[in-house]
Amino acid sequence: MNRIAKTIALGLICIAGAAAAKDGVTNPVVKARMDTMGAVRGNVAILGDMASGKTVYDQAAATAAQAALAAAAAEVTAKFQPQETDPVSEAKPEIWTSWDDFATKADALAKAAVALDASSLDGVKTGMGAVGGTCKACHSVYRL
Repeated sequence: MNRIAKTIALGLICIAGAAAAKDGVTNPVVKARMDTMGAVRGNVAILGDMASGKTVYDQAAATAAQAALAAAAAEVTAKFQPQETDPVSEAKPEIWTSWDDFATKADALAKAAVALDASSLDGVKTGMGAVGGTCKACHSVYRL
């Protein structure tokens, strides 16, 4: 497995559990945050499936997923600014005690999402390597 494929796989593994996390959330601030992360996850999955060959590359779908990913990624820092918790949340308290590092990692995701070139399969593969790396860097520190 090449480096890009490994990075994509790691990124998808790191975010795979987020869908189940929304069940039972009672805090509306946390739910909004989880919905944003779910939008990131869903669009990463679409692009990751194309990059890995699980689905056929479709330029229109890739472009739409890249735009939606970039939009959601741009919201991550704002969604975490209110220090809110919920028993269902997988956000570690270190997010708020290490805010500058968290914000830097979230910004790296936003930049990688914007930079992803969805106009070709090679662009998606390359871009997903960077996106997956940012997901892993943040989740390994700030997610339960």
